[in-house]
Amino acid sequence: MTQTARKQNVTISLSPETVRKARILAARRSTSISALLAQQIEALTGEDEAYERAGRSCVSPMRQGFDLGGVITASRDELHER
Repeated sequence: MTQTARKQNVTISLSPETVRKARILAARRSTSISALLAQQIEALTGEDEAYERAGRSCVSPMRQGFDLGGVITASRDELHER
C-alpha cells in the first residue's frame, strides 16, 4: 500500500494491560498505537502474499514435470514381467 492510499478505520478490543504496553512500545518507537498496529498488519499480509507467491512458483514446475534426461529402454510389459 502506498503512503497516499486511502485508509479505513478499524476498531479492536484489547485488555487494559495490552493497551498500556502498546502505549509504551509506541512511545519508544516515536509512533502511535494505530501506526504500530498498521505496520504490523501490513507486514503480516505482505509475508502471507509472498508465501502464496512462492508456493505457486514452486508448484507450477512440478505440475509440468521434470526432464531428467533418462531414456526408457524397456516396455511396460517387460518391466512388469513376473
